[in-house]
Amino acid sequence: MSKLTDFIKLMTGHFDNKEQFDKMQAEGKTYPYAKHINTACNDKIKNLPENFNGTFVVEESYYETDGKSHASPHLFLISENNEGIVLSSYDIPNGEDKNTFSYDSMKAVDYSELNESKKFTPALYREKDGVWEGGSTSQFSPVMIFKLWERFSEDSLEVSEIIEVNGRRTFGYDDPIVYKRKIFV
Repeated sequence: MSKLTDFIKLMTGHFDNKEQFDKMQAEGKTYPYAKHINTACNDKIKNLPENFNGTFVVEESYYETDGKSHASPHLFLISENNEGIVLSSYDIPNGEDKNTFSYDSMKAVDYSELNESKKFTPALYREKDGVWEGGSTSQFSPVMIFKLWERFSEDSLEVSEIIEVNGRRTFGYDDPIVYKRKIFV
């Protein structure tokens, strides 16, 4: 199996942080309950170049904090280079609702219509003993920085996302969100 195939296998599926959320609640800490659904979607992209070496993934993230729900969908391209696995962010395709975009709602789109995000710095992941770690720092605006760090293993995804504005953290948590893989029978 290729490194790219191994990585895709680890990152796709259904995940949530219920275990971590319950622990944080018991400790009196404010922390979001979050679900993550990652689905490969090359089957919905028409006219991929011949010998295309990558997998597009729809990431659906759903967060609940203080009784309020928030969805955060993304489209990523996962590819491989000499340094490791690269995650590049793409704009949600034209005609799709940025608030409700999901694999199930995604309409077929031509590869030529997809646009790589100009703000997101591609994240690089390296493997050690079957576990992939990596991330990136993106300059979203002259005053806003987005820091991403992730760890992918057989049973979980650990995700840390921090936004800083003028050097002050405005979003993010001290501990990464630990999503456990959900097995459906």
